[in-house]
Amino acid sequence: MRQTILSLDRWITGAAWTLACLLLAVISALGMWQVLARFIFSQPSTWTEESMRRLLIWMVMLGIAVAFRRGALVSVDLMLRTARGAWRSTVRWIITSTALAYLAVLVWYGINLVTRVRFQTFASMELSMGWAYAALPVGAALAMLAVVANHLDPVNEELDNAQ
Repeated sequence: MRQTILSLDRWITGAAWTLACLLLAVISALGMWQVLARFIFSQPSTWTEESMRRLLIWMVMLGIAVAFRRGALVSVDLMLRTARGAWRSTVRWIITSTALAYLAVLVWYGINLVTRVRFQTFASMELSMGWAYAALPVGAALAMLAVVANHLDPVNEELDNAQ
């Protein structure tokens, strides 16, 4: 079971990382287009700013899953650093449980939010607002897998790089 979770996590976290990087490239290109359209061509684009905002939300939520997996989120880690033996294991379980509970709330309310806004559309595009808000439950669900994987196979980039 452990290997299955870690294999699934490796694939999903890698895909999330790749997609987040691609979204950053797309957002950068859209930002450049917006500047060119407004200041060079004097024809401001009506959809780029809104697209960039929505893609940025997706990029961040995908990136959060990667950050959870790598243990790269800023944390108050004094208790974990000083804990030894069974207490360290208990602290890790508390951290994992708390993170999973928080992410489960994000999934639950994110799904609720998506269902509420699914009939609204973007101001400049005929797309459902549900697509933008779907980043919340999707990213939180991916992060839940990353939290479990980090518990099974700890990687603590944040702790390792701390001064």
